[in-house]
Amino acid sequence: MAKITFIDFSGTARSVEGHVGDSVMEAAIKNSIPGIEAECGGACSCSTCHVYVEEAWKGVTGEPGPMEEDMLDFAFDVRPDSRLSCQIKVTEAMDGLVVNTPERQA
Repeated sequence: MAKITFIDFSGTARSVEGHVGDSVMEAAIKNSIPGIEAECGGACSCSTCHVYVEEAWKGVTGEPGPMEEDMLDFAFDVRPDSRLSCQIKVTEAMDGLVVNTPERQA
């Protein structure tokens, strides 16, 4: 398990436990995190699980792959630290991960 903190646009933080092997999106959905819609269910075919990964965690979460980069083109307010949470697999090294959600999903 890894503790993941989601910080919404208004600054409200919500911490949940993510199961190793699940995606960050799955942890959000299982815990009813506002701001993560996940309309495609994690198939990387929408951009409604868009998050911003805090700088300190980018090395642990990795960089987006080509398919994810293509989908991010459809996300709202894309930044250099943008990721689709369905593409971030939870590992033990992610215990304490902090991500921010955008003002709205695309």
